[in-house]
Amino acid sequence: MALRLGDTVPNFTQASTHGDIDFYQWAGDSWVVLFSHPADFTPVCTTELGTVAKLKPEFDKRNVKAIALSVDDVESHKGWVGDIEETQSTTLNYPILADADRKVADLYDMIHPNANAAVTVRSVFVIDPNKKLRLSFTYPPSTGRNFDELLRVIDSLQLTDNYSVATPADWKDGEDVVIVPSLKDPEVLKEKFPKGYEEIKPYLRMTPQPNK
Repeated sequence: MALRLGDTVPNFTQASTHGDIDFYQWAGDSWVVLFSHPADFTPVCTTELGTVAKLKPEFDKRNVKAIALSVDDVESHKGWVGDIEETQSTTLNYPILADADRKVADLYDMIHPNANAAVTVRSVFVIDPNKKLRLSFTYPPSTGRNFDELLRVIDSLQLTDNYSVATPADWKDGEDVVIVPSLKDPEVLKEKFPKGYEEIKPYLRMTPQPNK
């Protein structure tokens, strides 16, 4: 059954390029980006894995760990890592799960038979420290994933978890945010948003980002 937002994601133990991984233990109290690939030695995925390696400082700032998955075995992965590092001019600094038995692919509904019954689709899962699914994307094979968008969404999730706000269309870190409609008491609004806010409509109130 497909995972839905807010579900607790399933745990697993699986081989990887960094040894056997118990997912819950490995994740600890971090956020996690788990992203899958149809197979090793695929061109678009090679660029994606390199991009994520280069973004490690950005993930670290946000308490995020990255972990990839492909249906090939560890030895194949190790050969692919060499190609990734050579062609993308980076060091692969996170694990790639080996899912030859499709165990994780089945747990996370990564096999879409109408696309290809033999391989995983190119999915992304953002999982919070409570092991809850907070975001999922599924991309077609021809389109590389947008990791700037992934960072933007993680910024939004972490901000809105801690403040009574939501983020508007195309929001980027540092820009004004929306006060949630459930907050109505003027005194509470004054306390929570000392920088003030602009009421465009009773349900649309903009305020400077509270943690900036």
